[in-house]
Amino acid sequence: MRHTLLLATLLFSQITFAGNNKSPYLLPFVNTFVGTAAATTDNAGKHGKQTEEFGQTLPAVLAPNGMNFMTPQTRDTEQKCIAPYYYKDTLLQGFRNSHWIVGGCTQDYGSMTLMPMLDKMAFQPEQRASRFSHKDEISTPANYSVYLEDYHIQSEMSATTRCAIFRFTFHKAGMAYIAVNPNSDEREGSIQVNASKGIITGSNPVHRIYQGWGKPAGFAGHFLVKIERPVTTYGVFQENRILEQTTELANQPRLGGYVGFPVKAGETVIVRMASSFTDLKHAEMNLQAEIPTPDFDKIKSQLEETWNKTLSKVSVTNKDYAAKRKFYTAMYHALFLPRVMNDVDGVYPAFSKGNTLFTQKGRNYYDDYSMWDTYRALHPLMNIIRPEESADMMESLVDKYRQGGWFPIFPCWNSYTAAMIGDHCGAIIADAYVKGITNFDVQKAYEGLRKNAFESPTNFEDYKNGMGRRALSSYLKYGYVPLEDSVKEAFHKNEQVARTLEYAFDDYALSRLADKLGKSDDAATLGKRAMNYRNVIDPATGYARGRYANGSFIKEFNPFNFASYITEGYPAHYTWYVPQDIPGLMSLMGGEKIFRLKLDSMFTQNRYWHGNEPCHQVAFLFNYTQEVWRTQKYVNANLQSEYKDTPGGLSGNDDAGQMSAWYIFAALGFYPVTPATPYYLISGPTFERASIALPQGKSFTLIAKNHSPANIYIQSVTLNGKPYTKNYISHFDIVKGGEMVFVMGAKPSGWGVGMCPR
Repeated sequence: MRHTLLLATLLFSQITFAGNNKSPYLLPFVNTFVGTAAATTDNAGKHGKQTEEFGQTLPAVLAPNGMNFMTPQTRDTEQKCIAPYYYKDTLLQGFRNSHWIVGGCTQDYGSMTLMPMLDKMAFQPEQRASRFSHKDEISTPANYSVYLEDYHIQSEMSATTRCAIFRFTFHKAGMAYIAVNPNSDEREGSIQVNASKGIITGSNPVHRIYQGWGKPAGFAGHFLVKIERPVTTYGVFQENRILEQTTELANQPRLGGYVGFPVKAGETVIVRMASSFTDLKHAEMNLQAEIPTPDFDKIKSQLEETWNKTLSKVSVTNKDYAAKRKFYTAMYHALFLPRVMNDVDGVYPAFSKGNTLFTQKGRNYYDDYSMWDTYRALHPLMNIIRPEESADMMESLVDKYRQGGWFPIFPCWNSYTAAMIGDHCGAIIADAYVKGITNFDVQKAYEGLRKNAFESPTNFEDYKNGMGRRALSSYLKYGYVPLEDSVKEAFHKNEQVARTLEYAFDDYALSRLADKLGKSDDAATLGKRAMNYRNVIDPATGYARGRYANGSFIKEFNPFNFASYITEGYPAHYTWYVPQDIPGLMSLMGGEKIFRLKLDSMFTQNRYWHGNEPCHQVAFLFNYTQEVWRTQKYVNANLQSEYKDTPGGLSGNDDAGQMSAWYIFAALGFYPVTPATPYYLISGPTFERASIALPQGKSFTLIAKNHSPANIYIQSVTLNGKPYTKNYISHFDIVKGGEMVFVMGAKPSGWGVGMCPR
């Protein structure tokens, strides 16, 4: 009965909302639990292992790209690779203000957790945890609700960018408690209780991983919790000690604070929370600006409207309900990261120097770029659906260069890291700029990107700290990173061949930017370096292969097994990572037929691994062959096999939305195989109709005639009423608006053959 009433309330709010808004109400099409369980997709377990088999997502309430992700908590730690919530867990420990780098294997940071209780003074997360049932969970991007069985409390939460609001309804009379703890795994943090004002404040210092493991990042997560109810008892706790009427505690393991008050059956208590990466004063400022009054329904309604407006950037029509659910769930996951870091007045801790403050005027400052993943599709997606925010994200990267002296490789925790491989700021910035997003300091960006590509830090400690490209000297000397260079100063050591391939693409991307800026000499030099991929493709086998400094390839070789010189995959996976020169790769392999057969074997021999990023462009490469229809076949197969509308519905880490961005592009029917160019390779739409909302009231609409699960092959295409034979489309054709009509059929056709970008 309780669950039925909650569901009825949610449905009523949907009808009410839809009646006041021209857009369809899309939040019910988001399944926030996708990715919170071990993968159950068709190909799960074939290539991945351990945490790579989890989506590592959250059923979080948040504003798009907001500072905080408000999530139910079933795991009490900020440790690497442990998300705050897993679907299989049966005990709920509280509600976390999380900064988890969603969908990956990183760590949470600067977080805090609060928990309502009744008639129980045991405050550590595992002691206070309550049973709950998934049938009692209601979860949307704007609201999470659950019944805490052990305390008879209906708990609800909603949020803004920097704040959250909770509504706790006590179904039983008794003594209520609100416990709050900073989640420091380093025996740090602080807590203060002001009982007269009903306020608990505290901080949780941020620590780095992936470089300078465990070292302070120089700033903390500060929080303020305001209980909208007179308090009658209070105290702090540490481990199992409860110190009643004590008001503060700091730098001890497992500490926290609590307040208590009597409640009647049916009584509701509102709690507001605010956070800041700057200081407590700014947390108070954020609360006053974003949730000035304890009006839960107002905040929830505002966030629903924000999400509906954002999701409506792309509207899709389809008879397949599950496909629509998968699409909007992917949209939700694509809007977590990068996150806003600044307070409402623009203040934020300086990049890599957290104890210094900067102020961003007129735009937001972003951090937590899962760079190795998101340059492929997530950021190209933002360039279409959120161009203004994309410009702010680019300027934030430039700010990191201004403040730290080098462009970061993989900026997380507002710090340098040497996580993963490559130097993909250049790819992200070049992609934005060549697609007409210019509202950022591109000249300053180029200055820093060129420095990364041509120079290394003279101070070894700076290099060790994550500044500059790893193994740049080897790469420039040999034209590849030889096996003798173990890249020991990186978090990911070795991986020489994958590193070479990604640097070659980064050089290509930067050459495109140099060309746009009129820097012809740099463009020519970088363009030549983009051909360095040739140095690690073994002409005898046609696969990427480890190479020594003397030019010889490693003798022991199996292209279909994991290798130390490849990042998270096989040589066969990384062989296809030459997006800047597919015709050249084809020639190296021995021609179109051999290229096509090798490419086809990725799927027929179960070598394709969608759960990790290096394969994400592979299915689209048939557009360069005489059998373009195979792209349509395998992209459609991946959409069905690698994504499910279930908690285990992601075949690998979502990696800050990259896995989800792939789905969005592929479902719409095109994909950015080569970022830093304005071209997308076409695979064909999977919806009867899809429309992308563009600035100035324009839209780009894709229509699939004769669409059905069997009719997956393109027969013909028109663009704005004219026949269209290219198997790619330009970004500028999309953003100027128009209509692209596909006639689909059950059998392959010769459409698009020989019409790929060169």
